[in-house]
Amino acid sequence: MTQPNRLVLTSDHAAIELRRAIYDHVSAKGWEVDDIGPITTESTPYPERGAEAARLVAAGQYQFGILLCGTGQGIMMAANKVKGIRCGVCMDTFSARMIRQHNDANMLSIGARVVGFGLALDIVDAFLTAEFEGGRHGTRVDMIKALEG
Repeated sequence: MTQPNRLVLTSDHAAIELRRAIYDHVSAKGWEVDDIGPITTESTPYPERGAEAARLVAAGQYQFGILLCGTGQGIMMAANKVKGIRCGVCMDTFSARMIRQHNDANMLSIGARVVGFGLALDIVDAFLTAEFEGGRHGTRVDMIKALEG
């Protein structure tokens, strides 16, 4: 069973500072956050980090996951290889709301070298406060799920 108001947070070495800011931000809003990212700037492979967090979300241990790397792209691609994950890269609040409302995304990816801290926190808020609308969007999400085999 998915744990409500619980999220997993990770990054590669390029996004440690932003990850810490997001951790503080969402914790202050009452989210239970497990940070499983690296603590040093030594090179860390983003595919391993993204897949690890995605497996935890797919297993229902967390309601959501937030992933960070330099562009947000690579770690998102790795996460989306895990069955049951719908992760999108967002660089604006509109996209963050839409991946929740229309795609029932359960993971968010942000590029730490692409967006500033203030915008990143706004993107996180948009993602975490939006709700899946269902209806015709549910039919489309089911079609995405069917692609997983």
